[in-house]
Amino acid sequence: MQLQKGDKAPSFKLVDTDKKEVSLEDYKGKTLILHFFPAAFTGTCTAQLCAIRDGISMYHNDHCDVAAISVDSVFTLIKFKADQNLNFTLLSDFNKTVSPEYGVLLENFTLGMKNVSGRSVFLIDGNGIIQYSQILEKQGDMPDFAALNSALAGLTASNQ
Repeated sequence: MQLQKGDKAPSFKLVDTDKKEVSLEDYKGKTLILHFFPAAFTGTCTAQLCAIRDGISMYHNDHCDVAAISVDSVFTLIKFKADQNLNFTLLSDFNKTVSPEYGVLLENFTLGMKNVSGRSVFLIDGNGIIQYSQILEKQGDMPDFAALNSALAGLTASNQ
């Protein structure tokens, strides 16, 4: 099942790099940009998350937050966040409970790796409704940040 605009975002509870539980409900009333990525310390994933880091001023404010999810352990994500100076929340879906709910768990990734989060992005409004989604077929591709920015601008304009 592929989630799309208008669908209710599946709820989640995951551990962040501060070893605290974070849930979708923590973002109630705020827009959330939720990225999924296959694996820390890989080329495209690092580029994706660094692009988010470098453009964070467009996203992170009183009305919008950013979080990224992978199936890496919380300990791997702690190191990855520190090494890349990432300035947004990283969440561990180590037990692979959330990625399937969002329809992004890849059965086969690369080099024989199985069951990782596929590269994707969801824009979730303050009521928990998906306003934009992109699930990439080729894991070497980057999300369409221009389309995400346009959807976010449209959502922001309609909330004013």
